[in-house]
Amino acid sequence: MQIRCTQADHRNQQIMGFCINSTCPNQRPYCHYCLPQHSQNLDKLTYFELFNEWIQQRIINAQNVQKNVQECKLSLDSLLNQLIPYLNFNIQQFSEIGISQIDNMIKGLCQLEGCEEILFKQLKQSIEQIKQIIDQILKNIKNQKNQKEKCNQQFLNFDLKQSKLEQPQRLSYFKENSNQFTFELMNQNSIKVDWCKAFAFNKDQSFVLAGCRKDIKVFENQQGKLNQVQMLSKHTDNVLTLNFMKKTNNFVSGSRDNLIIIWQVIGNNQWNCQQILNGHSNCIYCLLINNTDDLIISGSCDNTIKFWMKQNSWICQQTISDHTNYVYSLSLNEQQNKLISCSEDSQILIIEQSKLDKQWSVTQEIKVDQYGYRLCFINDNLFTFQPRCKDQMYIYELDTNNKQYNKIKQIAVKCDSSDCDCLFPQQYTKSKCLLVNKNGKNVNLMRKKQNGDFIIQQSIQFGSDTLYGQLSDDGEYLITWDHGSKEIQIRKYKEQ
Repeated sequence: MQIRCTQADHRNQQIMGFCINSTCPNQRPYCHYCLPQHSQNLDKLTYFELFNEWIQQRIINAQNVQKNVQECKLSLDSLLNQLIPYLNFNIQQFSEIGISQIDNMIKGLCQLEGCEEILFKQLKQSIEQIKQIIDQILKNIKNQKNQKEKCNQQFLNFDLKQSKLEQPQRLSYFKENSNQFTFELMNQNSIKVDWCKAFAFNKDQSFVLAGCRKDIKVFENQQGKLNQVQMLSKHTDNVLTLNFMKKTNNFVSGSRDNLIIIWQVIGNNQWNCQQILNGHSNCIYCLLINNTDDLIISGSCDNTIKFWMKQNSWICQQTISDHTNYVYSLSLNEQQNKLISCSEDSQILIIEQSKLDKQWSVTQEIKVDQYGYRLCFINDNLFTFQPRCKDQMYIYELDTNNKQYNKIKQIAVKCDSSDCDCLFPQQYTKSKCLLVNKNGKNVNLMRKKQNGDFIIQQSIQFGSDTLYGQLSDDGEYLITWDHGSKEIQIRKYKEQ
């Protein structure tokens, strides 16, 4: 999504981000030329990519206010309903009702005196305060609109030469917010392992899983130092993919034995097999779990993508069979209603969920010049794809007119090999604008810029393209295993 600045003399510049200072009188969506206006509150400027999270949190706040107001209204409505018989009562009705009803009427009227004494004398002051607060909120909103109009008029008369003189100084602040980074190897924490093809961090990075041939080793992570607490041996062939659930420490594994296993935590850092999903006829190369932990999506060498729904147990609800070769990678968008997949058939599929029946269907097939092993949604409108052993990574963007994704650019990346291996997924960490992209013998660590470009800030070259790894969800740890060192290695994120 691209938004252009409408300020005079700003040359239709692209909006970079948004000011979230509650008292800011200036235009909140800002471009490069708008930066001088925000020089006093640079800490309140947020990147385009992080703005959606900020909006969603404020929507939750608005919903909480709405809920509290509705609850208060329901209580007052209940009280009003009790008052209706008294409001419409006429003394002439006494001759038409019985003694017991008159008695109840008198009791009720007496209780109203207590209600007024206890409730309303205390409540009246609060009601006045609430009215004053609401009046002040409405007044502030009106004042902000007036200030913005005044500021816009002043800015029309602003000398553009002065703006250009101040621009480099303001941009230097933004350079500080986009610091260079590296992942530094924690040598003392490396572990010798004969073979390891899959990793997973749990939601708070306190546990790490490693698929070591057919076994799953569970490690406790203490600031990058791994201590093994359990080994699980239910699979009968190499474990190829591992995923922790988002809300619990349960996890899912996929293997060359064609099976998916749901592992349930049972306390004291121990797990056991909860359920085995036996629906694929070939090995499982990729797994995804949605944000609510009630959907598992699997991609297999049987050329299919399966959707497993959690009911009393996990069952396969749907199968997509549009690929004609191995399915290597899957990625869900932020809204969790679009899925992308890549395959050895040199196709990228765009698969969308219907709002009506919640079924998934292919809405676009993208032919690529070289099949790849990995792809990743950056946001709802942008995804990346790495063709196998090419020195370029492709960027695809949604055309808002025809709702189709098109390749818009190629980003130079390092490979240094004529061969590559799969099972090391692309990952994008939104909080750090960080993309991890394995290609050949290299792990390219890239930062997304405001203009949509990706810049390599570190490329780690290993001695082999037989290389597997995973980034923690917070972007703080990178774990790898490569055939050259035959070590599980931990690297720690560090800004320079």
